[in-house]
This record gives sequence, structure tokens and C-alpha cells, in this order.
Amino acid sequence: MIYEYFISFILSFIVAFSATPIAKKVAFKWGAIDVPRDNRRMHKKPIARLGGLAIVSGFLVAILFTSVSLYISASSAFKPNFQFIGFLVGVLIITVIGIIDDIKQVRARYKLVFQITAACIVAFTGTRIGFVTNPFSSIGISELNPVISYGITILWIVGITNAVNLIDGLDGLAAGVSSIASLSLFFISIILERWDIAIVTAALAGSALGFLPYNFNPAKIFMGDTGSNFLGFALGVISIQGTLKSYAAIAIAIPLLVLGLPLFDTSFAIIRRIINKKPIMEPDRGHLHHRLIDMGLSHRQSVVVMYTVSATLGLCAIVLADKGVLSAIILVLAISVFVIAGARYMSEITTRDDEELEEVPENDPAKNSNDSGDGDAMNEGISSSKEEAPSSEEDTPSVPKDISSELS
Repeated sequence: MIYEYFISFILSFIVAFSATPIAKKVAFKWGAIDVPRDNRRMHKKPIARLGGLAIVSGFLVAILFTSVSLYISASSAFKPNFQFIGFLVGVLIITVIGIIDDIKQVRARYKLVFQITAACIVAFTGTRIGFVTNPFSSIGISELNPVISYGITILWIVGITNAVNLIDGLDGLAAGVSSIASLSLFFISIILERWDIAIVTAALAGSALGFLPYNFNPAKIFMGDTGSNFLGFALGVISIQGTLKSYAAIAIAIPLLVLGLPLFDTSFAIIRRIINKKPIMEPDRGHLHHRLIDMGLSHRQSVVVMYTVSATLGLCAIVLADKGVLSAIILVLAISVFVIAGARYMSEITTRDDEELEEVPENDPAKNSNDSGDGDAMNEGISSSKEEAPSSEEDTPSVPKDISSELS
């Protein structure tokens, strides 16, 4: 049975990895380009933003192949049902509106309508939250009224969809966090013996990881709303099918831990905008990844810190599902000490390395030598090792020039 998960993961990885260069060409042809026009953008030149097509392609190919192969072999591990069809219809809606938004910039209110529509389709085809944890109940859970159940389900799916979209602010951040969340849900599904969800999460993790090499800093392509909305929507639906439909008292805590990082960032952003009397949907530069950058961490260090936090929460969710609450609490306390301490002194390491790098040419006798050959070589080596030193032309990008050069 294990090889079914392995095939699903590897196939989605290969397809996503191979389809990303194609998605980049298509993005430049259709004009789906991200041009930095404000201080929220961390890049300096126009970059294609239709990479989500590759992620969706990898996921769908793996799922369809697994469905057909298991049907032929008469396996009961994965049988597409009405709920699964509703999920695929929702994915189609989210992908189409994402592609349109990456090309023409759809207003937030219209995107929200399509997201709610996709979530309603999923909920009314049978995927919904029917129980919540209740410490005052004798069995630890309470059954929800159908109307409340549908409302909470739609709110959860739309919330997770936008939460993943909001953390897509640094190269590789959304793809990496979504991969970690998918792998966490994969192991939890194995523990809960939800073999069908395990196959889906394996495909989702593989497609996100297949795209990540092109998206990690410095990014060659962005996933755009096509990718971030798809990943958020898929994680929202899968978390309901895999854990929130469980009768266990800890069911609600597992997805909250797995998706804790994007949920916290989104909640903090909403509260921040309400306090500052700004529209909730208005973008700003106050997200967690922006704050890490402002603390002095480099682009890659900020992403690694976010990866570490997400992995810690995911690991705690796995332990919670397998060993119980006490073991999960002990794990959180043990890891938190090192994560917080490491993040605190990480910026000092970067600053110290930069200072040492700047001192090298001044102490190098080759710099003042009449034989400029070795000195130039040394200076070239030093300058090439410095991180992100864009030219003046990159600071003022010209979209037509970049697009024409990319097409050639």
C-alpha cells in the first residue's frame, strides 16, 4: 500500500517540476507579470506569476492516475465519490478565477464571491464540519446544527484559502509552508487510517515541492493567486475530510496546529487593520514575514524561520493525533526554546558576516598592487558573493523589455 502514496507523491512532483517552465512561458505570453510598484514587493524586476498552473497540473495528473489505477486493480484505498467530485469542481472554480486574477487583477470582492461559491459546492456535496470539541460534554464533542455546520464549513474553507494567499509574500514561503502542512496531514491521515486522504495529501505535497525549486529565493516565477488560492482551498477541504469530520475530541485542534502559521498571520492582519481603521482586504506591510525582514533577517533566513515554525506546529499535530495532548505540549515547549533563541540571534550572524566580508578588500594587499589582474579577480569574487545587489536598470524595470527578452 505504501507504494501508492509514493507514486502519487513522485508523479505530482515530476509533473509540477516539468510544467513550471511551460507555465512561465505562458505567463509572459498572456501578460501575467508581477511588476513591483510598492514597498510591499520584495523583488526588483517583473516576474511571471502563473506558476500555480504547474502546481494544479501536478496535483490533478497524480490524482487522476491514482484513481484510474486503483479502479483497475479494484482497490478500496481510493474510491472517488460525490464529495470528491464536489472538491474537483471547487478546484476548477478556484483555478479559473485565479488565472483571470493573475492576468487582469480581479477585485477582492469578486474573488471572494467565487471562493464562497466553490466552498458552497464542497459543503453541499457532503464535506462539512459536523462536530466541534466541547469540554463540557460527556463525550468531549457536540453535534452542530446543519445550518451552523454549513456556515462554519464555508467560513473555514474560505478562511484557509485567503490565509495561504496572504503569506505568499516571500520567495518560496507559501509553497514551502503548504508542503509542510500537506505532509503533516499525510502522516495524520495514516495514523487515523484515512487512506484516501493520505493519497490526496501526498499528491498535494509533491506538486508544491515540485514547484518550489523555481520559487525559492531568488524566485524565477511566482505561483500567483492561481497557486496560493488552490493550495489554501485544497488544504481547507482536506483538513475537513481528514480530521474535522472525526468524532475525536482533539479533532478541531489538529488542523488548527497544522495550519497555525497562516491562520495566525491572517488573524493578526485582520485585527491590525481593524485597529488602524483600514479596510480588511487592503494589503499592507505588517505580515510576519515583513516583520522578520525588518528585524534584520535576510530573505532566505525569514523563510527558513517560517518553515521551522510551520514544521514545529505540524509535528505537534502529528504527536497530538498519535500520542495525546501531554506529549504534544512537551514537544512544543522543548522546541520553542531553540526556535525562539535561534531566530533572535540569526540576524546578528548575518550582520557579522557582512561586516567581515566588507573588511576583506581593505586588508587585501592585492587591491593596491600595480598588477590589477589578481586584484580585479579578487574583487569580482567578493562582489559576486554579496546577496542581491540589483543594478539601477533593475530598480526601474521596463515591462516590455523583460517580456520580449523572456520570449526570445
